[in-house]
Amino acid sequence: MSSTPPPAFLSMGLSTYRVPKDLFATNRKKVVESLRGNLPPSNLDKYVIFMEGGPALMRNDTDHEPIFRQESYFHYLFGVREPDHAGLLFVGSGKSMLFAPRLPPEYATVMGEIKSNECIQNEYSVNSVCYSDEVEDTLINLCASGSIILVLEGTNSDSGNAYIPPQFKSPDIKVDKIVLFPILAECRVTKSQYELDLIRHCTEITSLAHVFTMKNMKPNMMEYQGESLFKHFAYYNFGARHVGYTSICGCGPNGAVLHYGHAGAPNDRQIQDGDMVLFDMGAEYFCYGSDVTCSFPVSSLCKFTLRQRRIYEGVLNAQREVIRMIKPGVCWVDCHKTAEMEILKVLVDLNIVVPGMSTLEDLVDNRLVGSVFMPHGLGHLIGIDTHDVGGYLPGNRHRIVQPGLKGLRTARDLKENMTLTVEPGCYFIKHLINEALKEESDFRQFLNEKVLNSFRNFGGVRLEDVIEVTKSGCVNYTICPRTIDEVEAVLSGQKWPPMKDDDPSLMRTRLVQTPSPIFSTTPK
Repeated sequence: MSSTPPPAFLSMGLSTYRVPKDLFATNRKKVVESLRGNLPPSNLDKYVIFMEGGPALMRNDTDHEPIFRQESYFHYLFGVREPDHAGLLFVGSGKSMLFAPRLPPEYATVMGEIKSNECIQNEYSVNSVCYSDEVEDTLINLCASGSIILVLEGTNSDSGNAYIPPQFKSPDIKVDKIVLFPILAECRVTKSQYELDLIRHCTEITSLAHVFTMKNMKPNMMEYQGESLFKHFAYYNFGARHVGYTSICGCGPNGAVLHYGHAGAPNDRQIQDGDMVLFDMGAEYFCYGSDVTCSFPVSSLCKFTLRQRRIYEGVLNAQREVIRMIKPGVCWVDCHKTAEMEILKVLVDLNIVVPGMSTLEDLVDNRLVGSVFMPHGLGHLIGIDTHDVGGYLPGNRHRIVQPGLKGLRTARDLKENMTLTVEPGCYFIKHLINEALKEESDFRQFLNEKVLNSFRNFGGVRLEDVIEVTKSGCVNYTICPRTIDEVEAVLSGQKWPPMKDDDPSLMRTRLVQTPSPIFSTTPK
């Protein structure tokens, strides 16, 4: 009797989302085809990609092993969950091979059953599996037959950190460190339908977790309780064990700290009645993730104050205008400047900014908003990494070194099947206000010091959605409350998702008919 075939998907069990194994096979095929278009066609069979997965790490000098999360490029190609693996991908044939660690018998006592190589082959749908201690001999034999081993080496333009290539003991292993990096990074910029489905799922469950958190926040709670509510909801209901980044849960003036929540400021302020809070959190599932920010008042009245409402509407208008203009061919820098213009309008309306003889276009161009009120980029590519790779690859626009614009994580023209965040914000950051109000500042003449100083403890507002660039526009995966009425309705306990979309311009196409975000919608 034949054994039961392995499932065609990976999941966390029960009714959690089923990630098709074909997602990784599709990624491998995409990379191979891209390499074939960039290498001499007569010699394709001699090129072999070698990739190392992430290693198992211990905390400092202890034997505590933190929860492992796979290295992103390796996950993109193979989807392997465990540490200490490596892989080969043959450019000519498209065949794949994994190398798994040869585990000692005592591993079974401490960590559980040791999987056979056949089991690993079936689990990850590769052509063959060998042991990790056979890597060097395998590569030596391949090179003896004329192969060239393509390895990854390059700098992540988002972080500035280098990807360090693998090191081999044998000089007989012929390595190319040039070809692979820009091609593999570019492949990750646009997503397959499998990836789009998974990122949408992550964004929908992230949105629902934000709504759960929003409904349960009350005055006098701690910021970290918001973080806890979010993580519990995403993990308990949808198996999302990881988050994509450190949760940012700032209230009051902490909402003006762009990456609040770190070890030195661990979401530990008590929320006062009437505080505006800025919660930036994203669930991750099988290494693909989301990144969503909600800003809302925590108030016994469940209402925005007039000031909160006006700043919020300015940021929401920025989001609306950017979403309206997104389509293939549009420059991301132009989207950023459009967001700055909308934020500038509300600052002028509140008499914080006084243009004088200058036009609003002049103030955008002289970087007032980017220097003082929105000192970050509009958004970023998103996928396996929150700040996904490919923002400044060769052949694309270079980074613009100006306030605000230098924070753009990409300056590319948009392409169909890109996934990005749209995250305009308006912040009152005390040290930037101080700099702008100095006598020698170019911006002092445009600022009403008395009104601006009255906003010093306001904090900030950021709204962040995840979008997919489509053939003719975009689709917004985020299904959070966004309009003032929607937010106040959720704060007062009303049902979400709603029966009616208050703002179709936000392109939340599945808001009122969101199916249970469990299974891939990719056709068989």
